Amino acid sequence: MEDNHITDPRARTFVAALRRFEQDADPAPLARLFSADATAMRLDARGERADVAAFWTEYREQFHELSTTFVNAVEDDDQVALEWTTTATLTDDRPLRYRGVTVIDLDGDDIVALRTYYDTAAFTPVRAGAA
Repeated sequence: MEDNHITDPRARTFVAALRRFEQDADPAPLARLFSADATAMRLDARGERADVAAFWTEYREQFHELSTTFVNAVEDDDQVALEWTTTATLTDDRPLRYRGVTVIDLDGDDIVALRTYYDTAAFTPVRAGAA
């Protein structure tokens, strides 16, 4: 099974919830992993977001399909960094493959902050003949 390199049970729970979310687009089970005052952030102009369910919904709405493979994990008592690759189909039917890292801050079993960094250039269409 993939992701056997992830040993922290909280990180494994996050990965499992993310995979379910990728398939069914329901953010509720994933959002329940976050504390009531948690924040989530990705590289966009919106900065930190307090509405974790909306954060995930907005992300998922870009895709018809997506699947993430976690290739590395750095785990500590209160923080986990997950390196990943996602293969997806955007809503305009364009295939996409991109890489990134998600850093999760933990307080007990709750995620209190999530920061995700990925190659946003992969989302930009390349015109024919441009290289």
